[in-house]
Amino acid sequence: MKIDQKPAVVAKKTLIPFILITSLFALWGFANAVTDPMVQAFKKVLELSNAQAAWVQMAFYGGYFCMALPAALFVRKFSYKIGVLIGLALYAVGALLFYPAAITEQFWFFCLGLYILTFGLAFLETTANPYILAMGEPKTATQRLNLAQAFNPVGLLLGLFVAQQFVLKNLQSDDIDNYAALSETKKAMIRTADLMVIRDPYVILGLVIIGIFVLIGVSKMPQTKGDGNIPSIAQTFNSLKKNKNYVFGVLSQVFYVGAQIMCWTYIYQYAEAIGISSERAANYQFAAFILFLVGRVIGTYLLRFISAGKLLKFYAIAAILSAILTITVQGIIGLYGLVCITLFMSVMFPTIYGIALEGLKEEESKIGAAGLVMAIVGGALMPNLQGRIIDIGGYGVNDTQILGISEINFSFILPLGCFIVIALYGNYAQKLFD
Repeated sequence: MKIDQKPAVVAKKTLIPFILITSLFALWGFANAVTDPMVQAFKKVLELSNAQAAWVQMAFYGGYFCMALPAALFVRKFSYKIGVLIGLALYAVGALLFYPAAITEQFWFFCLGLYILTFGLAFLETTANPYILAMGEPKTATQRLNLAQAFNPVGLLLGLFVAQQFVLKNLQSDDIDNYAALSETKKAMIRTADLMVIRDPYVILGLVIIGIFVLIGVSKMPQTKGDGNIPSIAQTFNSLKKNKNYVFGVLSQVFYVGAQIMCWTYIYQYAEAIGISSERAANYQFAAFILFLVGRVIGTYLLRFISAGKLLKFYAIAAILSAILTITVQGIIGLYGLVCITLFMSVMFPTIYGIALEGLKEEESKIGAAGLVMAIVGGALMPNLQGRIIDIGGYGVNDTQILGISEINFSFILPLGCFIVIALYGNYAQKLFD
């Protein structure tokens, strides 16, 4: 019996550029993982509400939304390499701004640094994702992107390790049960010390990014420009707007990123509600990131045998069941359910990305990629909304019950709704392309 051979996921001639671009995927994973625990850290150090602390995510993911389209237009006109270098430069500047932010002790200054940092991430993601899709046969594009995205959890794990060992473990405010009751003088001393602890990983990261900037600057990168026959922006927008698969894909990506950031950010508050410290809660997030890597490796393998739409649907259904467990069961079992959600979220971003851009022309893909990166704004808006739900009974995480369920548990109804939308998109894509 003759078996059809699928084309190689990565051809030998594109192996080196694939490795170079793939290495960038770990960079935004690192920034993501370092930033998530900062919501809890800033909340305690600066005495913020859950909703106020969520401005960390608003700044972080809002930067993606604002810069994704300008980045795509730039890369469309100029080269991939220049787009990467601009992204790295903005990344470094945003990280280094944490130094003056710690001196001023102003929360808005830290948010500004994160905002500029994600301008750089928007450039990097807008460049790297469609570039990976273009590095080979269209039939293996989604699998190739899942392979490249498998390096994202490596950055996540490293970022969380740094956050746990060098930030959360060293925060004085986290060791004090009733921090708000301290005198203003004592709180001022602790605040200054803790903000310096928060500052250091970002400043070191900025210096590392400068080194990577130099490395890529002296490296040769192929496929530097488009073919020159570029349709107008209006024509491209109109074409994308009429593409139902693409529009549904962008909407699904908004809900996916929102769900991801809610589940990763509020794992600390969920743990706090059952008496687990932020430092110990980081262990659960570490386990979640390991499952994220495992799930993505398994998903990449499964794409050799089943369609992207079917895989997305099955993973989303499993995430729905895990979210229901997280909401309805209090205590450590509910926390296990929350950790397991990450396993099933693992393939969603690259799979939605690949499905949404399937069948688009190269120039449409460049602008279409911007829409999918702008969809990361879901990570800016939804955590704030979840924070408001948690704040219903007060600034604690378990002050009241909603429909007989603790407010922190009930708040995960938002990720549940997101996964329902994603399951519907997977089902739609399965019917469309299978």
